[in-house]
Amino acid sequence: MKRSVLAALAGLALAYPAFAQSMGEKSGVNSVLGIAPKTADFVKEAAISDLFEIQSSQLAQQKGNDQTKTFAGQMVADHQKTTDELKGMVDSGKVKTALPTQMDKAHQKMLDKLKSLNGADFDKQYDSDQVSAHKQAVSLFDRYGKGGKDAALKDWAAKTLPTLQHHLEMAQGLKG
Repeated sequence: MKRSVLAALAGLALAYPAFAQSMGEKSGVNSVLGIAPKTADFVKEAAISDLFEIQSSQLAQQKGNDQTKTFAGQMVADHQKTTDELKGMVDSGKVKTALPTQMDKAHQKMLDKLKSLNGADFDKQYDSDQVSAHKQAVSLFDRYGKGGKDAALKDWAAKTLPTLQHHLEMAQGLKG
């Protein structure tokens, strides 16, 4: 009995640093402190961000005003490209982690809210979500591009960052 308890505690102690880093990324603490995410966290967050961008922007292409639809078309194209690039690195074995196949609860909740809106209410919420999502993406890619552990992924993050910064500027210019 004592051995099993000690083994469980040892396992928790060894797992704690990985958990703490993941919680730091999830809670936003790493972003505030400028700490690069772990590779698995970066891949997960980048993939979920792309999933949200693509699905919310496909919705915006149907529901948005003309300016929103134009912006949304660019988001679908650009984020599909980054999804394909990231998937290629994972599938080739260059990056050794799994890609999520669905959004996390927070992003799904945002998408569900958008689905319930129409007209000016939709445009306003979509625009706000895009600014917020791109601020997070810029931070994520900037931190990994500067301090990530995987060289190929680090180069890709640095190369992708200017596009995300441009997306943020475009999102801030939307008038939904």
